[in-house]
Amino acid sequence: MKKIIFSNLTIIIALVLGVIFGLLQNNFIYQIASFVSTIFLNLLKLIGVPIVFLSLVSNIGGMKSFDEMKILGRKIFTYAIITTLIAATIALILFLIINPTHQSDIAITTTEKSASYLSFLIEAVPDNFFKAFVNNNVIAVAILGIIFGFAILFLPKENKKTLSHFFHSFFLVFLKITKFIIALMPIGIFGFVCLFVKEIKQNSDNLKDLILYSSCVVGANLIQGIIVLPLFLKLKKISPTKTFKGMSAALLTAFFTKSSNAALPISIKCSEDNLKISSKVANVTHSLCSVINMNACAGFILITTLFVSKSFGMHFSILEMIMWIFLATIAAIGNAGVPMGCYFLTSAFLSSMNVPLYLMGLILPIYAIIDMIESALNVWSNSCICTVIDKELKEPIRAPIKTIE
Repeated sequence: MKKIIFSNLTIIIALVLGVIFGLLQNNFIYQIASFVSTIFLNLLKLIGVPIVFLSLVSNIGGMKSFDEMKILGRKIFTYAIITTLIAATIALILFLIINPTHQSDIAITTTEKSASYLSFLIEAVPDNFFKAFVNNNVIAVAILGIIFGFAILFLPKENKKTLSHFFHSFFLVFLKITKFIIALMPIGIFGFVCLFVKEIKQNSDNLKDLILYSSCVVGANLIQGIIVLPLFLKLKKISPTKTFKGMSAALLTAFFTKSSNAALPISIKCSEDNLKISSKVANVTHSLCSVINMNACAGFILITTLFVSKSFGMHFSILEMIMWIFLATIAAIGNAGVPMGCYFLTSAFLSSMNVPLYLMGLILPIYAIIDMIESALNVWSNSCICTVIDKELKEPIRAPIKTIE
């Protein structure tokens, strides 16, 4: 308890100091904050991609049978798709209510958009083992992890045991490194908050100019995070408050690093230590969800694409807007949980539609705030899914197979 109190206290102190020093407008302080935050973020990136691979390989390969993996994987994909579809739907409803742009009579087809995303999916499939790691291609690394894990799962018992032990031991090494990085988290948070305050002060005019657009994106995220996901937990008879408190360190990390992948190691640790979720469920669920469960990204892609396109005169029928719910959901599943991942993916969509990216430049300054909220929401959604799945697998009536420990 003392350790938990001390850890939370240091984070609060780091937050306060970050705000104070951020308001001083001192370039030397900003340079220090930039140095500290960059080092901390690099350390998280250093272990993020390997942990995705090792977690999937060691945990899938360590399953007792394919049936055990099948039921866990089915639950993860089902809940990820459902929550992401809901997030995209909420985003469209808010966009229609607030209506931050005016429509014109220029029609738009969906052929180019579909072709563009198919090309994106093709590029996401790894063609070189080492290239996927060097380029920090999280999607490719996750695919490799799943392939390796399933391959080990079907090996003879003796070979399976040897490889499972090897990858699991290697995975524990990275978890040990994670503990050292967590100890440095208050220093990293100080740097991120300091730069965050600076960015707000320097771009206040742009924030006002895009207030309607921002209210759509932020509002959709808040509704998903504060209303939808807690209701999801309550329907499963799980306390949203307890879950939120248990995952607070991971949520803070995602918020200030703007990366759900960077928060992955801490998310796994919080699930195991604070929420008492089984190791296999925590590792497999968070690792897969960090790739396929991007609730916030779906909302951002939908709102931003419609906002920018309609601002340049494009017209969307109601049916086309509804179709964007599914397109944004698919795109979000293929998006990497890295800083500005949704921004670049949305820019690619708009480019394929021959839409000028001038407005994306205006959105960029405030995206720092949006990206923080989105990253935290993605981790919160992952945590809710992980908690629900763990409970369902521990209920004999709902999950007749043996409990995953």
